[in-house]
Amino acid sequence: MHADELPPDADAPASVAVRVLCAFAAKTGDLDLRFTPSPSAQEGVAGHTTVTARRAAGYQREVALSARCGELRVQGRADGFDPATPRLEEIKTHRGDATRIPDNHRELHWAQARVYGWMLCEQLGLERIELALVYFNIDTGTETVLPVWHTAIELKAFFESLCARYAGWARAERTHRAARDAALQTLRFPFDGFRPGQRELAAAVYRAHGAGRHLMAQAPTGIGKTMATLFAALRAAPAQGTHKFFYLTAKTPGRQLALHALQRLHVQPLRVLELVARDKACEHPDKACHGDACPLARGFYDRLPQAREAAAQAGWLDKASLRIIALQHEVCPYYLGQDMLRWSDVVVGDFNHFFDLSAHAWALTVGDELRVGVLVDEAHNLIERARLMYSAELQPATFQALRKSAPAPLKKTLDRLHRQWGTLARLHIHEPAVLPELPGAFVEALQRHHVALLDHLALEPQGDSAAELQGWLFEVQRFLRVAEVFDDHSMVDLTHPPRASGRTRHPVLTIRNLDPGPLLQPRWQAAHSATLFSATLSPTTYVSDLLGLPPDTATLDVPSPFDPAQLQVRVTPRLSTRYTDRAESLDQLVEVMATQYAQRPGNYLAFFSSFDYLQQALQRLQALHPALPVWAQSRGMGEHEREAFVARFTEDSRGIGFAVLGGAFGEGIDLPGNRLIGAFIATLGLPQFNPVNEQLRARLQARYGQGYDYAYLFPGLQKVVQAAGRVIRGPTDEGVVVLMDERFARSEVRRLLPAWWRIHGATD
Repeated sequence: MHADELPPDADAPASVAVRVLCAFAAKTGDLDLRFTPSPSAQEGVAGHTTVTARRAAGYQREVALSARCGELRVQGRADGFDPATPRLEEIKTHRGDATRIPDNHRELHWAQARVYGWMLCEQLGLERIELALVYFNIDTGTETVLPVWHTAIELKAFFESLCARYAGWARAERTHRAARDAALQTLRFPFDGFRPGQRELAAAVYRAHGAGRHLMAQAPTGIGKTMATLFAALRAAPAQGTHKFFYLTAKTPGRQLALHALQRLHVQPLRVLELVARDKACEHPDKACHGDACPLARGFYDRLPQAREAAAQAGWLDKASLRIIALQHEVCPYYLGQDMLRWSDVVVGDFNHFFDLSAHAWALTVGDELRVGVLVDEAHNLIERARLMYSAELQPATFQALRKSAPAPLKKTLDRLHRQWGTLARLHIHEPAVLPELPGAFVEALQRHHVALLDHLALEPQGDSAAELQGWLFEVQRFLRVAEVFDDHSMVDLTHPPRASGRTRHPVLTIRNLDPGPLLQPRWQAAHSATLFSATLSPTTYVSDLLGLPPDTATLDVPSPFDPAQLQVRVTPRLSTRYTDRAESLDQLVEVMATQYAQRPGNYLAFFSSFDYLQQALQRLQALHPALPVWAQSRGMGEHEREAFVARFTEDSRGIGFAVLGGAFGEGIDLPGNRLIGAFIATLGLPQFNPVNEQLRARLQARYGQGYDYAYLFPGLQKVVQAAGRVIRGPTDEGVVVLMDERFARSEVRRLLPAWWRIHGATD
């Protein structure tokens, strides 16, 4: 049971894991990210197995221990114990030189060993015990062993000192949890009534969470999905003993909608935390993350207890509020947020915070055995986002530039990697080349280079090329981490950059995930209940397969509350937007748009499959109808530029905004009333026909028997429906959607469009 869970008996001790106790009460000094990053969980498990397998007969592994201290029960598993000595071992896997582990890291490791040591002394009646930190280098297989003898009296005093520091916090957390659950048990919907379809969605979420099941809910835009899911999940939490909820979104606007809904619910004392990316939270982007460079890292753990206390008291921890508290206590806002992840009730953040390979929220859920609820907004985006999370690439341009200026200690491994990369280029001259498996010799060379790179950065953290090496290190680490989980759900391909100076070109090497389902399955298993919701979650088998959802996942399809008369949907006959027909059909396409605008002037969005196609249509419209107001999305728009684009749509404005289908303006924007009265959608949104997508089609055909639909048709039409959903946002809105391609009239396409649409111009 987690420390912040209120047990049935309020007088019973609160349980806390050894790791949590020590992290809370024994961490001191600077925040320091200069040392080598921790090995992955898989590497850590393998390292522990290797070390314990070397020990003599009678050695005990994973020894379960617990001890009582006042109102606390501390529990955990010691890595290894040799009863003959007696000697307890705390095993830590690492990379690089173990002597360069910062002192405060090492002290934390000793704290864990001492706590386990006391628990063993108490359990076995020992008067003294040898404790040993065992640092195992996963790259070299060598052990650095640091043994120290302690008396039971010394260890008991240390154990009790940690518990004394934690006990007050644990007591406050139990009080907070009781007050939170009491408030949630009486939570009321914050409006006078539910919108059509909103009650049905809320009821399904409540039932699913109560039953510990997952739910896929397809519900139209405009019914208040965010409020319905949050209200129902929170209302069900007390009876289920839920520790926390993760509300996950694909884009910033979804995060803001969730925060707004939580403010309207106004549950006191609910703790709400907004997680943002490190680069968006960093106060000193020009400084490295360690105490010698950044003032907010210097003494971070010494000031963290006061900052943590202030954050817990504040309760509302969106980006701005958390920053104020962090700076008041002179600590890093990002890492204060990472600490508060453990102590918050609702965490609002991006998909990657739970689903990425290195996701902190995922690690916390599994490590602390938490009962969590997961709410996934705009869940149709998770398929493509998860593919990106489990993909990685290495760019030869970065490598070649680094090789020219690399310090001497890296030359040998860089040259070896250069040779292996060149071998791949010679063996696979066709473009792109799909490999049947990971190139083992290349990966081995990359691993050796990784070790050398880590060693060098540990020795020369402030060297002339440290910034470039650090960036390259992150690329290498990501590639190796993705390579660890490579299987038949992914592929490896090589593509060649333009030839330079007649030399052999090193190819871009990409591990490309095709089916994220197998890698997502452990995430769903760890969640007590997950609700995935969107306006486009059909066909359900397609979404369920590619997201790896459990077979017993419940489904809900909320009927649209809108009258079909509110939306005129029209297919343009005899107009083809296929790639080969675009030049010939451009004048016809532009005339369709201009005619509709002339018939009913107002604000429209026009969606195209690419920026190139968008520009072609925009230029032709401007040439033929120069008086018609237009504005357009551009590549690489920043946040302010996106806001300016949306701001052009006012109640009194007129014109057509050009945007890319599936991009920033194809979903997640709300333009009710006269701010948007229509949408033109050119093409079916099908992904580009290329060798990579053909591999995807073939692989999905072999796995699910619907390769073309899964790779092309279904994801394309999801973008179409999302874009069309921008038009009708409320019960009084009226508008038009013009589907500008004759293929929309086909029955196999129409069946994938919303049932409430009445499509004109569609005949079998």
